[in-house]
Amino acid sequence: MGSLKFTLVFFIVLWQGLCLSTNIFAQKPAETIPHFSFTKLDNTPFTTKNLAVGKDMLFVFFDVTCDHCKETISSLSKRLKECNRVAIYLITLDDKPQISTFLTQHGPNLSKEKNVTILRDKKDQFITLFGPRKYPSVFLYSREKKLLLYDDQDLKLEKFFHIILSTK
Repeated sequence: MGSLKFTLVFFIVLWQGLCLSTNIFAQKPAETIPHFSFTKLDNTPFTTKNLAVGKDMLFVFFDVTCDHCKETISSLSKRLKECNRVAIYLITLDDKPQISTFLTQHGPNLSKEKNVTILRDKKDQFITLFGPRKYPSVFLYSREKKLLLYDDQDLKLEKFFHIILSTK
């Protein structure tokens, strides 16, 4: 009976250690908007200096092959009118033809809106600088460039719309 108790305690301690170490190494979302250099679809540079002034900013990091990203982009596209006071930045590592096809299928009105900017991360900076954990990752920053909300589970963006609509 003593060895069974020892084995049970050993596995509990091992499990807790694994859980703690997983949290230690998990990326932490950037608390403020970091300095970056991305590229617009027309290949012009887009840096932190080009961000909208006086507006909250929604960053959506997506991949064109991700099913959850399709749902998130579709949800954003359907509720875009509610985001007219927010600058929206869609960031991806994908190539322009793939992005165009993806947006045509899942967010056809996004590229036509003045408050939406589509960006390519050609230098693989976003993951290191912003700290997303998976696709899609959504960050809402205040006009002061401070993180209001990060989520990679809210595919319908309900938490984000709640904040966006309450800060009119």
